[in-house]
Amino acid sequence: MSTTNPAPRTAAADGRDPIVIDAPTGKALRKPILAGTVGNFIEQFDYGIYGYLAPYMAASFFPAEDRTAALLSVYAGFALSFLLRPFGGMIFGRYGDRLGRRNALAVAIISMGLLTTLIGVLPPYAAVGFAAPVMLLLIRAAQGLVQGGEYAGAVAFIVEYAPAKKRGLYTSFLSVSVFAGLLTGAGIAALVAASLSDADMEAWGWRIPFLITLPLTLVGLILRLRIDETPEFRRMQEEQKAAAAAGVVEEVITKRPLTEALKTQWKPILIFAGFAITNAVLSFTWVTFLPGYLRTNLGMAKEQALASNFIALGVLLPLLVLSGIMVDKIGRKPMLIMACVSAIVLVPVAFAVVQAGTFAAALTAQFIYLIPIMFISVALTVSMAELFPTKVRYSASAMAYNLAFGIFGGTAPLVATFLLSSTGSIWAVAAYVCAVAVVSLICVIKAFRETRGTRLSDSKYN
Repeated sequence: MSTTNPAPRTAAADGRDPIVIDAPTGKALRKPILAGTVGNFIEQFDYGIYGYLAPYMAASFFPAEDRTAALLSVYAGFALSFLLRPFGGMIFGRYGDRLGRRNALAVAIISMGLLTTLIGVLPPYAAVGFAAPVMLLLIRAAQGLVQGGEYAGAVAFIVEYAPAKKRGLYTSFLSVSVFAGLLTGAGIAALVAASLSDADMEAWGWRIPFLITLPLTLVGLILRLRIDETPEFRRMQEEQKAAAAAGVVEEVITKRPLTEALKTQWKPILIFAGFAITNAVLSFTWVTFLPGYLRTNLGMAKEQALASNFIALGVLLPLLVLSGIMVDKIGRKPMLIMACVSAIVLVPVAFAVVQAGTFAAALTAQFIYLIPIMFISVALTVSMAELFPTKVRYSASAMAYNLAFGIFGGTAPLVATFLLSSTGSIWAVAAYVCAVAVVSLICVIKAFRETRGTRLSDSKYN
């Protein structure tokens, strides 16, 4: 039985025979899929532990006089990493389009792992004064740059390895890694917190989950270094060599991917950002804002609020694989439309249910909230790579993704909290989510072209 899948055939500009690079199929795809997802898992693991441990970190890195200001400062580091993501996407996108996805992702995973581990060994405020919060914010800034290149590169890597008819299925594992990383990070942080006293957690216990990142990083780096470059990028490399050997001046691998992406792909970049904002707002309103709302506004015990969120995250994981199968069967556009419509209809229902303030109501509300997330996550992820041609895929997709998530994802908890505090009503938050979904629905219906089954090397909007 064959273990390869022929890559798309692309005719050269001067009529030379197209070059075909065989891609692995079946069991042989497991290693590249694992290598593609592991870095994103570590990135989300960092988000999980950082979000859960923020109160303990505030006590360690900031003066004790004002705990609220200290906690807000820790969360400012969270927001800062998002704001710097677009710049990181440009840096890693240029590197990945010129030198290969594998090389860029290897740099990303070791950088992210070392930076996260470094947080675990930073000296506290009591030892070095204001240098402590400054170092923390600098590390979060550097992490934002790395995070800006990790996800887009991982998506390109997996899609360029996957068979055309199963891109949605294989990309779904990347979506799974997002929520699995959050779940694992928060779960380990919660386990450590439950095992230690509050005094020990503030003194040294909060560092343990950050230090766990180092062995995970080393495993992920080994996985990525043992995998070949993607078949799509190797095809471009061979075509570049063939053109040079034939004496043809042909820039198959562009030297200026950022410039070319902005010149030729600005339209799909804006279209993608237009429907990605719904995923950004949905995800971060649910994972970051809702647990705090359950505790602070509805009076639910912290353990119950977190448990309801953990259970919902666990239920979402197999649903994302199902979503990947559906995306391959019916297409990306129908799934995106269903996601936007279900967000408009079901988010208000979820917020109405949660008002009961019980554990059962919180769990039911989050199960309802999962429906639009299930519809949009995989369809968005796979289309992010398919929208753009191979030669600028990393740069263009990183700009598109970070434009949406850097602005709307990182600010979603802040906007939700502001709307709730200024109006006193959760319905203001629901209205915000619905308004964003309406914008995305218009973008999908009016501008998005179906990408299922299209050739990766082709430009979709030129």
